[in-house]
Amino acid sequence: MPSLDVAGNILMVVAVIGYLLGTIPSGVLLARVMGLGDLRQVGSGNIGATNVLRTGNKKAAALTLLFDAAKGAVAVAIGYAMGGELAAQVAALAALIGHCFPIWLKFKGGKGVATYFGVIFALAWPAGLAAGAIWLLTAAVGRYSSMAALLAAGWTPIAAVFLGQGQIFILACALGLLIYARHWGNIQRLRKGTETKIGAKKTAPESP
Repeated sequence: MPSLDVAGNILMVVAVIGYLLGTIPSGVLLARVMGLGDLRQVGSGNIGATNVLRTGNKKAAALTLLFDAAKGAVAVAIGYAMGGELAAQVAALAALIGHCFPIWLKFKGGKGVATYFGVIFALAWPAGLAAGAIWLLTAAVGRYSSMAALLAAGWTPIAAVFLGQGQIFILACALGLLIYARHWGNIQRLRKGTETKIGAKKTAPESP
């Protein structure tokens, strides 16, 4: 068993690695490579897959979703390899923080949904499947990506416990709180009935 100092150093290292992986702005890079312009000047101005979809390029949106989820899963895998369950959870939290607050974009990142799903699947795939099912059902019925994300993040900790994945309960709650904080503007628009539905295009950034 590693000493407390060694264990602490491992957690610090995986936190840094997780954060740096999370900061990779997949949507911005793909939009630039695929000639879609500056994603931060499109639709809501967000760097995630939902806003990429507003460019009308479904392939770019799908790739953004995949890469944003993958960077979270890779961070968790590195955490497991370096220090086991605790290190994997630290890496997961750091990756989501990195996506939401990337140093390269002056800490103005995405809302973390794809990365959230990536880390949940990597940590506890049964809970990840439950989260995905909740998102898909809500999105199919309501056509609001934000509402689907909020319900998925809110119910995943409970689903994890019922599915025998209670070891991620506290982390799932923390990740969920971050998802809710990043969607505060969406929550206000949902209450007002002005939230943009999936697939709709906007020509100007959404107000908070």
